[in-house]
Amino acid sequence: MSTENEVTEKKPEQSSGNQSENSRENYRENREGGGSGPRPERRFNNNRRRFQSRRKVCRFCKNTMTMNYRDPESMKRFITERGKILPRRITGTCAKHQRQLALTIKRARVLALLPFVAK
Repeated sequence: MSTENEVTEKKPEQSSGNQSENSRENYRENREGGGSGPRPERRFNNNRRRFQSRRKVCRFCKNTMTMNYRDPESMKRFITERGKILPRRITGTCAKHQRQLALTIKRARVLALLPFVAK
């Protein structure tokens, strides 16, 4: 960490023709808070607990649900109001069952059990 004496005794830099490097260095030195100093400590309120999201588990792997294109009510959980198939990160299904789910929803759409688009 440099003191005020060292800053005032600094020798002027030779112009090498590259102004962009010199201007970057000047900006870093002159900006508030300095560029190389330690970061200020962040204080957190220990009484407040942070929100921890629960890991989503595939319903089909747990055997709590079965996939059947003839049962549109169970498939409605996996589509939006507009008729789009919800992604894995939202529903929590695994990759294997997400692919099967997409096929099941598409079969139900062909048979007019589920809508292609919203009305």
